[in-house]
Amino acid sequence: MARQCDKFDVRVSRVLGVAIKKEAKARGYTTASAFIRAGIEHELGNHESEALTGAEERLVATIDQVRRELFRVGRAQQALFAFLDCLAKVLLTCIPEPPQGVRDQAIAQARERHNRLVKTAGTSMVGDSQAAMQDLVGRGEK
Repeated sequence: MARQCDKFDVRVSRVLGVAIKKEAKARGYTTASAFIRAGIEHELGNHESEALTGAEERLVATIDQVRRELFRVGRAQQALFAFLDCLAKVLLTCIPEPPQGVRDQAIAQARERHNRLVKTAGTSMVGDSQAAMQDLVGRGEK
């Protein structure tokens, strides 16, 4: 029983015909028709463009999610800075200056407490945060 096959006639330029025959031979196909059939089967079964579109969509979604997260972190950081600013204003307004006789001693003790606070905060931080804290500590000592 013979296999039923559809036949298609395709015309190509002489230059393209020579290139097809040459490439078919180089790739080990028995005939140029076998090479063309393999190319067509590959193209019909090729869903890479659809897969690429899916990968692109996932990449865009991931980037969008990271962008939203960075925006949220930025807002939280702004709120933290505003809170710290308000706290500093309250402390500076409400805590009285030490008397003139013990002022130098109070400043020395305050510097020591500040250094301990910064070191404690620095040890609890890791990565870029720790480097930023070390940078701040370095500026404060100058």
